[in-house]
Amino acid sequence: MIALTRLNGKSLVVNAELIRYIESTPDTMITLINGDHLLVRESLENVVELAIEYCRRVRVFKP
Repeated sequence: MIALTRLNGKSLVVNAELIRYIESTPDTMITLINGDHLLVRESLENVVELAIEYCRRVRVFKP
């Protein structure tokens, strides 16, 4: 899960594995695999970094 901020300043948490794609329109719009759209304050690059970091954390090999 990644923590983001809606345009109105309210926080939300998104399951990074449900992101289909991200656009900069100029606001950052996230489209989920179910077709829902989210507009967030974070930049496209920042959302990508958060999603990559999330994936790294959940896929760490733990013997």
